[in-house]
Amino acid sequence: MTLTLAAAEQILADHFAPWVLDLGLTVESVASHGTDVAVLRLPWSDRLAREGGGLSGQALMAAADTATVIAVAAARGGFVPMTTVQQSISFQRAVTGSDVLVRARLTKAGKRMAFADIVMTAEGTEETAAHATAVYALLG
Repeated sequence: MTLTLAAAEQILADHFAPWVLDLGLTVESVASHGTDVAVLRLPWSDRLAREGGGLSGQALMAAADTATVIAVAAARGGFVPMTTVQQSISFQRAVTGSDVLVRARLTKAGKRMAFADIVMTAEGTEETAAHATAVYALLG
């Protein structure tokens, strides 16, 4: 079963805390496998900027975590209960005044665990702004 964009957006609405929804993330694309299993857009907002005007690391970390959930759901054909086991992020360049595209791909998706690689770029560039990895426990 292929996860549709509408179903992915519904997962956002149904399974995330209100403050995560306040980030304004939208699902750009989903696929059951391939290079980018889930691509989300984190829209630029002055509310998400830190001192100095760059997008805050907290917003990028939450976007990476959220994209991983959508990637797992896309690979499974729908939402399954899951929880973050580990997440690591490296910030490589500041993002100022631009939306961020969050590309999550699963490097391994087993019965009980999923491993993801997440690359974040400012819209209009292929230069990595942040790179994250995540491990999820699949509970259902």
